[in-house]
Amino acid sequence: MERELEQIIITKFKKVCVFCGSSAGKKTSYKDAAIELGKQLVSRNIDLVYGGGSIGLMGLVSQAVYDGGRHVLGVIPKTLMPREITGEPVGEVKAVADMHQRKAEMAKHSDAFIALPGGYGTLEELLEVIAWAQLGIHDKPVGLLNVDGYYNSLLSFIDKAVEEGFICPSARHIIVSAPTARELFNKLEEYIPRHERVASKRNWEIEELDMIS
Repeated sequence: MERELEQIIITKFKKVCVFCGSSAGKKTSYKDAAIELGKQLVSRNIDLVYGGGSIGLMGLVSQAVYDGGRHVLGVIPKTLMPREITGEPVGEVKAVADMHQRKAEMAKHSDAFIALPGGYGTLEELLEVIAWAQLGIHDKPVGLLNVDGYYNSLLSFIDKAVEEGFICPSARHIIVSAPTARELFNKLEEYIPRHERVASKRNWEIEELDMIS
């Protein structure tokens, strides 16, 4: 019965961008969370946009979405393809020139962003879309899948930055977090931006093109 209910979940998202590590991490819970996130995307009829790798958590979430019959778009710099793609690529792979173009393409094709556990690359991608939201370049929700408290320290740092006056309280609202994919999606669906857009969608696309040229 639960499976049947999952199949008729109504969502406002068509495509979600997932940031995550090319490593699987040390805990089984990270792998389980990646697979469960993929299943949640499938149950909600949401397509995946991600970094294009077939290893680590990237490989697990993309394979789960692909196996569930949803479209997978992987965006990856040409120089990383030999390192991050092993065997057959998952879904559609779009090769780009560099990391800047990768992030711009991933953002352009997505309605929301979710970060699984990851390292420097995941944090860099995550913080950039948060900064874009703070600047009003987009109003898409940004979610942290806080598996086993992985992002507790980051959230504490951000709260400290708010306390010390470096981040305004309304910008703290940009980040949505939850320990499970189901809870996170529920929060993302309810997300209401508290800032004004400073650029139209068209202007944002022009800015993206300037950034990657």
